[in-house]
Amino acid sequence: MVDIKVVFDSGSARDGDNPGIAMLTNELLSEGAGGHSADQIAEHFDNLGAELNNTVDRDMATVSLRSLTESELLQPALNMLALLLAKPDFDETALERIRQKRLSYLKYQQQSPDVIGEEAFYQAVFETHPYATLPEGTSESVTTITRDGVNAFHKRYYVTKNALIVIVGALERKEAGKLADTIVSQLPVGKIAPTLPPVPSLNEAKTIHLEHPSSQTHVLMGQPGMKRGDPDYFTLYVGNYILGGSGLVSQLGKEVREKRGLAYSAYSYFSPLQVAGPFLMNLETRNDQTNQALQVVQDTMRDFIEKGPTAIQLKEAKQGITGKFPLRIKSNSNIISYLAMIGFYRLPLDYLHTFNNNVERVTLEMIKDAFKRRLNMDKFVIVTVGGENKIPKE
Repeated sequence: MVDIKVVFDSGSARDGDNPGIAMLTNELLSEGAGGHSADQIAEHFDNLGAELNNTVDRDMATVSLRSLTESELLQPALNMLALLLAKPDFDETALERIRQKRLSYLKYQQQSPDVIGEEAFYQAVFETHPYATLPEGTSESVTTITRDGVNAFHKRYYVTKNALIVIVGALERKEAGKLADTIVSQLPVGKIAPTLPPVPSLNEAKTIHLEHPSSQTHVLMGQPGMKRGDPDYFTLYVGNYILGGSGLVSQLGKEVREKRGLAYSAYSYFSPLQVAGPFLMNLETRNDQTNQALQVVQDTMRDFIEKGPTAIQLKEAKQGITGKFPLRIKSNSNIISYLAMIGFYRLPLDYLHTFNNNVERVTLEMIKDAFKRRLNMDKFVIVTVGGENKIPKE
């Protein structure tokens, strides 16, 4: 078997004035190319025992292929992949079909308090930055996307200089090089995508409540966090594992669920991107417990930022992270995802080899210092989605 990821710096951060165009463009690649219909493309890969997948997030647009390595199966799969990337038809009928599918999905999402809260949170944290909008776009923006716009987006970003190819499987290095050449053989050279602007710090705290007919209130709280390759990455990663990243045994899990039964789970995480992604805390609680749950979370986070973890907590966190690490790279799909991250964000090539050592180097003083520098409780965004707003106005 061989797994292939072709990654382009053409995630939703490149949408510009057309939120959702990156995702729509990526999805249309397999809906017709070089005169082959979507059904013919799907049948082609099925007959070869190959799998094709497309994904888009804020930074990346990815096309993935899994195939057997026998040349009579792999080569035609590669040829079709190269055709999809370089010569998609972007047929009007296909565009309209995918557009309607996307609009139906967006309509469904707007009934979800999770999505409503996430959308409001990202807009409040990132404001005018390209990270502010969801990768799916909005019903209004998706409705206005044109075939010419999709063609222009593809022409700008689906080029060799803006591409990264990751290969994991039963191939020698020389064979992998030939495989990569085949994939990009029909793409224009083009230019790498421009550097994204930095994420500005928040000037003040924000509290947003959105009414929703539910007995549960969804709570999101956070601010800009860190980028990939940040010098504080491992310190913040280990610290957050203790604070809210280790499930029920985390500080948030213990304080919110175990001691008070205010939520089934409460967790926090950093989501590093090309530039600073968010630090986010999340929980769901009964409408009438929203104030209490939020106060517990704020007190827990404030106490952690001020005092840091204990020596026992740090020891257990290191054991938990390093002990589970082999499971995170146990399959080709796990490995290729890590390699794509390493290549796309230009992380050290020995990232996986040194991961556990970097975790072990983190000290109590490092965590306390980094959390005090990087998180400011006086400038947090708080978004709640649910029943009657119980949060006092500031």
